[in-house]
Amino acid sequence: MSTKVRRHKKHAGGHEEEAHADERWLVTYGDMLTVLMALFIVLFAMSQVDQDKFNALKSSLSMAFGNPSVTFAAPGTAVAGDAGGGDASPMDMSAALAKGQDAEAQEQAKAALAALDRAKASARAKNAEKEVEKFERIKKKIQEALRKQSAEDSVQFRVDERGLVVTVVTSSVVFGNNSAELLRDGRRIIDAIAPSLRTEKNALEVDGHTNWLPVNSGPYPSNWELSTARASTVVRRLIAKGIPASRVNASGYADQRPLYPDTDPRSVSLNRRVEVVVLSDLDAATKALLPSAAGMSRTSN
Repeated sequence: MSTKVRRHKKHAGGHEEEAHADERWLVTYGDMLTVLMALFIVLFAMSQVDQDKFNALKSSLSMAFGNPSVTFAAPGTAVAGDAGGGDASPMDMSAALAKGQDAEAQEQAKAALAALDRAKASARAKNAEKEVEKFERIKKKIQEALRKQSAEDSVQFRVDERGLVVTVVTSSVVFGNNSAELLRDGRRIIDAIAPSLRTEKNALEVDGHTNWLPVNSGPYPSNWELSTARASTVVRRLIAKGIPASRVNASGYADQRPLYPDTDPRSVSLNRRVEVVVLSDLDAATKALLPSAAGMSRTSN
């Protein structure tokens, strides 16, 4: 009987040891929890950045790389700005950088456009100077021809935004009173002008002008008809002297474009005129420079 009891206890003891062996995983589980807790503690400690030390590090690295504005982002925080420190997000810094680049690009574009405008202005000025030189050559040829006819005092020259304006004062030696028929001296003047214009390719505009005095006799009811008829007479004479009709047109302006106001005593004689305009074929912006170019040419001469 006693032997049976001992065997039972031994069997029971053996069963108890096997039961404790099945609980050994708890040790491993406890070790794993300890390691995880340590990991989280380390991660939490790493997330707490000493701001002053980090700014000092950032400043040193900025100067080392030669960049006054370097952005660093640490875990859990972001530090950006100048070398002295400051708080900003990387997105804000990217936007600021992009804005700065856009501003720089705009300034470069403005500088390029300004340089292009200066180049265009310089080219226009040179073209205007060349055009004035051509007009000066035509003027000298006309003056030489008029000098041979002893009629140089009847013609005046100027350059405006249209081109070279050759003004023939329509005194009694050119047109009769209230008449559009060229007198002998008038024909000599136009005949002296024509050869110098015939060799050029520029279009010509002939403008008739009268003074403020009303028409009181003759076939023309007003200064409008009289000024247009005188311009047309000059056009016909130029065509007869070999200038192609396709290059010439006539216009009448009555007394609407006076050289002198009505109160000026010269208005009666000098506003009564026919103008032969040698039209420039340059672009409008360059033609606007012709008067100033002509003024500079006179000054240099």
